[in-house]
Amino acid sequence: MNIKSILLIDDEINLAQVVAVCLESFKGWKVTVANSGKEGLRLLETIKPDTILLDVMMPDMDGITVYQNLQKNPDTQHIPVIFLTAKVQVSDRQRFAQLGIVGTIAKPFEPLKIADQIAELLDW
Repeated sequence: MNIKSILLIDDEINLAQVVAVCLESFKGWKVTVANSGKEGLRLLETIKPDTILLDVMMPDMDGITVYQNLQKNPDTQHIPVIFLTAKVQVSDRQRFAQLGIVGTIAKPFEPLKIADQIAELLDW
């Protein structure tokens, strides 16, 4: 069995812990948490996750900037990215889709359903 690995980049520490526990408990996925965009990019120098869950609004480096950095790097540009965001206006979603992300999961989300949402977006 191939265990899926996920890098979760979110500055909301409590939320990240809840998401990690849900994904590991319900699906058996391995979750690595970074609490900032810079920390996430640094971790990607040593790990290669199957997907990245990326908060859009973070204080030091927003998710869009992190995503743009991922796209510039041949080692990370192929990793599917899902945005976690409270920005759920149609114009926001259209802008995110134009970036080339796999999908968006709106905050607040139902912790018990997030694993299924991710699996559906990635055909896992």
